[in-house]
Amino acid sequence: MSEIPRGRCETHDGDAHLLRYVIEFPHPPADVWEAVAGAEGLRGWLCEADPLEPRLGGRVTLRWLNSDAEVSGRVTAWDPEYVAEYTVDPPFGRIRFHLEPGSGGGGSTVLRFTCDFRGTREGRLDCMAGWHDHFERLAASLAGQPSDWAAWSPERWRHLRELYERDEAPWPRWEP
Repeated sequence: MSEIPRGRCETHDGDAHLLRYVIEFPHPPADVWEAVAGAEGLRGWLCEADPLEPRLGGRVTLRWLNSDAEVSGRVTAWDPEYVAEYTVDPPFGRIRFHLEPGSGGGGSTVLRFTCDFRGTREGRLDCMAGWHDHFERLAASLAGQPSDWAAWSPERWRHLRELYERDEAPWPRWEP
């Protein structure tokens, strides 16, 4: 899988976390948009989105295909080709995908991703590793290799989880 820059986290009030990832994909914005804002695209790397009403105020339910997790909510920002934001049930809140042209012009796309998460330190580390794993899957899906959820294994997630935990140690070491 491709190298994805590690995510960052801002913690407020003890258990409120804002997770941030900035990733440049060597794919045009239209392709990345379909992957983060279309039901078929989301299925290739993240979850099943049914329903997904692609408009401000539309309903959304996200069902992860590698677990029994499911969250429902509303589309709280929708600017086609630029911003898709879903505000869903806890432990998440706002999940926002913001796209902009990459440094390679129209041939690449920068994804600025944020996710509100409420939970313990352990839950936050789990969530950061989970998003990182999914962004690796997004890169593969964009390259024509969508995830085979029937063959999913938690091994890569566990490795990423250890790296995020180690990153918090006094002498962080990040080895993707």
